[in-house]
Amino acid sequence: MAPQPKDPRDETQAERDDRNLIELLQELRVAGLGIQVLFGFLLSLPFTTQFKQLDGSERDLYLGCLILAAVATALLLGPVAYHRLVFRQGQKEGLIRAANIMAILGLVTVGLAVSASVLLVTGFVAGYGTGLVIAVLVLVMFGLLWFALPDTLFHLQLATRAWRTL
Repeated sequence: MAPQPKDPRDETQAERDDRNLIELLQELRVAGLGIQVLFGFLLSLPFTTQFKQLDGSERDLYLGCLILAAVATALLLGPVAYHRLVFRQGQKEGLIRAANIMAILGLVTVGLAVSASVLLVTGFVAGYGTGLVIAVLVLVMFGLLWFALPDTLFHLQLATRAWRTL
């Protein structure tokens, strides 16, 4: 990973930790809500009449979607539980490191859960050939927007700064 540019803010380490934690928890609220809606939808599916029409492989795909959504929910809610457990114990920096890892893994799992759910629904509606193409495109979109684009923009910004100093 490339070195981080110097942060121009004039803040203490404690202030930086506070800001980082607030920003992270706000991001988790947004991501957590999205996966909880998907998880709730998946939990309700077996109680519909259409669910009975799924064959064995479709039910396996459904279980995979459900498990991915549960894991994503656990990862995205993990930092909140961690924060409650170590509140006022002087462990904020460790909390931020652990929460960052959980958040990134949670986002990866959200992307997989959404893509698998898209495969389940589009495969049922339009056939699994079409569903697979659409699900792969959705997964690639998540990868590009969430991981490749920010990294690319970061490196372009560093290169632009370096070029300006020449």
